[in-house]
Amino acid sequence: MTDLQQRAHALSFGPVAEQYDAARPTYPAELFDELERLAGRPLAGADVVDVGAGTGIATRLLAARGARVLAVEPSGGMAARLRAVSPEIAVVKGVGDDLPCHDDSADLVTYAQAFHWTDPECSVPEALRVLRPGGSLALWWNVKDRAEGWIADQEQRLAKALPSYHFYGSSLTAFAEPLAARGLQAGTARLHWARQVTVESHLADLGSRSYFAVLPAEQQAPVLAAERAALLAAHPDGVLTEPYVLDLFVARTAA
Repeated sequence: MTDLQQRAHALSFGPVAEQYDAARPTYPAELFDELERLAGRPLAGADVVDVGAGTGIATRLLAARGARVLAVEPSGGMAARLRAVSPEIAVVKGVGDDLPCHDDSADLVTYAQAFHWTDPECSVPEALRVLRPGGSLALWWNVKDRAEGWIADQEQRLAKALPSYHFYGSSLTAFAEPLAARGLQAGTARLHWARQVTVESHLADLGSRSYFAVLPAEQQAPVLAAERAALLAAHPDGVLTEPYVLDLFVARTAA
């Protein structure tokens, strides 16, 4: 994907913010238990900068654990949805490569499903600048489990039908080098969980993905219609169990 295409995908979420907020999966409580374990501190009372906060799906859960959260989001549409749903959470415009935060101002910098939109050579040192001594940079990705047959089948169909289809995995590859250059390494945790959704809710989730959102409606419609037919043929009751693999990476700075 070219830089121009990457930017178009990154900016595609604003117009689908409400759909994104309604259809995207949440995160299990165990994620935040593991985050606290790897960060070596409770979320309660922590100052957290949640980067690429989107509509606040993770932001709200961090706040519910007692953290003081600042949401950083580049998209006006996504930020507007976050403010509408969670007016108690502070939101500022910004990107991970150039955080609108003071030095030594946060205990944690978090990225939920968002770090891949950054340049790690910029975003890692930016996070370390903002973190206090002993603070942590935490990244996580929550992706559908490709070991499940119908997920793998769907991936093959979408890869054929959509010009910019991509299946995001989760790995340390993108930021291991920038961390190692600063004498840091990440602790990891992997969780497996699932949710039950209707076929229509699943399709709404798909439609909020950037590889759909960058396309005009007339190009999206036949792909979604074909996907609806395939899913209903395999799941005639119209209910799906979506399995997820959730990978968490936490890099702690020196105290």
